[in-house]
Amino acid sequence: MADPLSAASFLDALRGEGLHVVEVGDWRHHNRNTKGPWGPVNGVMIHHTATKGAERTVDICRTGYSGLPGPLCHGVIAKDGTVYLVGYGRANHAGLGDDDVLRAVIAETALPADDEASVDGNRHFYGFECENLGDGQDPWPAEQLLAIERVAAALCRRHGWTERSVIGHLEWQPGKPDPRGFTMASMRDRVRARLGTKAPATQPLPAPRRPIVDLSQLVAAARRDPAATGTPVTYAGTRTVEAALVDEGLLARQRLDGHFGRDTITAYAAWQRRLGYTGSAADGIPGRASLTRLGDKHGFQVVA
Repeated sequence: MADPLSAASFLDALRGEGLHVVEVGDWRHHNRNTKGPWGPVNGVMIHHTATKGAERTVDICRTGYSGLPGPLCHGVIAKDGTVYLVGYGRANHAGLGDDDVLRAVIAETALPADDEASVDGNRHFYGFECENLGDGQDPWPAEQLLAIERVAAALCRRHGWTERSVIGHLEWQPGKPDPRGFTMASMRDRVRARLGTKAPATQPLPAPRRPIVDLSQLVAAARRDPAATGTPVTYAGTRTVEAALVDEGLLARQRLDGHFGRDTITAYAAWQRRLGYTGSAADGIPGRASLTRLGDKHGFQVVA
């Protein structure tokens, strides 16, 4: 049993274990703390998302959906091993679970069968959603399984927990199937072995290949006049930029449609002003410096 780590310590623990971490928007202050307590924390819970595609998965886990507002976890673990931080504090990931399971996690003993839902798990667990369809056929790449191992070990190491503080959603709440495709027993074995090392890995995992945004094409698209034809300007790679502007609170989510039109230009101009640009330098036409700053923060790469 422990107080939750500060957001800074949480991030430091993950990076200290060699993980490639992407911070999404204002993740440090995105939570459901107004709906109930956050802490004491007792363990780490692993889920699968039943979704496909890192960008879509991160968006859903950050914002939630009808009837279940986000964040739906603290971090999303993509298939390439990248960890996207989408919230911190109370998150809608665990729901009600078995009080006997919680007592076993606290005591770090073998888990009993989960046969009731009476305890608020959102209060007691760090939650990580892993990109996978959960159909038993969708593969779990080695990079993703290694990232799950490192995430769990990072938090156990920081709190002084053993691998028995790591559980799956299916071990907490009756009827839940996740994660499906590997066993939590095998993952706890991996975490135990990692915790047996004298120190965290000092060499981080190679940064996964990031989505690429072509600056020249983006500029050409932005300089077209969408009013001339009455339709938005379309640019194939813009959704990545639009998603970043949405996360920055500069673009309405309903404009996340793959077009670089007037609304996106206006939002990008606001991003330029946020960086300190004024006048013609904040006209909504992307420049290398401002686009690189956006890409570094939101996980895409800029090429000429």
